[in-house]
Amino acid sequence: MSDDKKLTPRAEDFSAWYNEVVQRAELADHSPVRGSMVIRPWGYGIWENMQRALDDMFKETGHENAYFPLLIPMSFIEREKEHVAGFKPELAVVTHAGGKELEEPLVVRPTSETIIYSMYAKWVQSYRDLPILLNQWANVMRWELRTRLFLRTAEFLWQEGHTAHATDEEAQEETLRMLGVYRRFMEEFIAMPVVTGLKSDAEKFAGAVRTYTCEAMMQDRRALQAGTSHHLGQNFSKQFGLTFQSEEGTEEYAWNTSWGVSTRLVGGLVMTHGDDAGIVVPPRLAPVQVVIVPIFRKDEERVAVVEKAHALKAAFAERGVRVRVDDRDHLNPGAKYYEWERKGVPFRLEIGPRDLAKEQVVLVRRVTPEGEDRKVFIPESEAIERMPALLEVFQGELLERARARREAHSHRGVNSFEELKEILEGPGGFVYTGWSGDPAVEERVKAETKATLRCIPDEDFRSEVTPTRCIGGGQATMEVMWARAY
Repeated sequence: MSDDKKLTPRAEDFSAWYNEVVQRAELADHSPVRGSMVIRPWGYGIWENMQRALDDMFKETGHENAYFPLLIPMSFIEREKEHVAGFKPELAVVTHAGGKELEEPLVVRPTSETIIYSMYAKWVQSYRDLPILLNQWANVMRWELRTRLFLRTAEFLWQEGHTAHATDEEAQEETLRMLGVYRRFMEEFIAMPVVTGLKSDAEKFAGAVRTYTCEAMMQDRRALQAGTSHHLGQNFSKQFGLTFQSEEGTEEYAWNTSWGVSTRLVGGLVMTHGDDAGIVVPPRLAPVQVVIVPIFRKDEERVAVVEKAHALKAAFAERGVRVRVDDRDHLNPGAKYYEWERKGVPFRLEIGPRDLAKEQVVLVRRVTPEGEDRKVFIPESEAIERMPALLEVFQGELLERARARREAHSHRGVNSFEELKEILEGPGGFVYTGWSGDPAVEERVKAETKATLRCIPDEDFRSEVTPTRCIGGGQATMEVMWARAY
């Protein structure tokens, strides 16, 4: 960057913009450990608000939190052949501890299906013990070759839900229920619209029967897999002896699901809403929703203005608004504006001696719809009264703006491979086509365009006219969505 205060414009280099803004907004930084990140307080505050919202949703659907060990015996990982084949290149393995070589290597948790279902096998005897609906908030490690803060790191934070059911139907219902929970959270809290649907066999989770996904479009028109929900069938139950006595007295294997989202969502938030000035945090997730900046030139003005700023903070807090007063003496107001804009605080409130005399404040929105003034003078009583509603309006506008951008860059009715390739190499976005289900077609698209089959869209996202021609020629059996992805 030529100017320390200016970010690389998104239109010039979106990847460079992202890397810069994550660090300049003080979300995260690179750690001394290869591929791992330090999540700074501002970034962790956003993650905490995500956790709170999701945790409430999980509990509303009957799930409880538990915790399972970080280290998993290698023999557990190896029991499910498809599972170990999918994860082996990414495993971090402990071979020594206490100054001695271990009898059996231990894997640093890449995901917890194996150890969790081994425990379920101890706890379940009868159909009366089912369902088990557990979630854990944890860290995992996957030894990624190419890393990027939040989007792909060797260690990251996530939640992983794991359930056991008496029937296939119950497990399928759970898989789709949690996919719906994720979609609602992403749209209502991150203001990030997603397309939900089924993954192809080539893209599904290692060891799953079916994988469902939430796919979001970033501002560079690439897809981000924001969350997944897996129907695991009886694969893990059979490997770990997770059986139960049915109501009819027969011994049956339980049916399992797993589902998870991670700190990748923070990266998704940045790439969905950020601009060339910094990040934009949706109000429901913002650690600070309103920052109050007192302005004064003389020391004798300081006391009254700062006192008023803290009184306003208390009044906002009574209405459930998260507020911070920035009364740091070593920074001028302009530097404070720049910092909080870069961090994406939804509203900035300025107050000086003249405002004090007029009982007004200056209210500045982080993002303003076209045609509206970004900075307005407003009576302080009105600012206090209206702020909760203003935050909700801001939240809704971010969602609608992101949804409009997604729809503007979704291409439907594409019938030829050449047209698909032209779109992906040009404007990019989500491309909907017909597909025969032939893996060779999927592999060709990936090899020649670097795009992947993101999902077989759910009913809510299918085109009005069902395609009949496969992108690779011949008859289509389904509609699918392609995109280049993170």
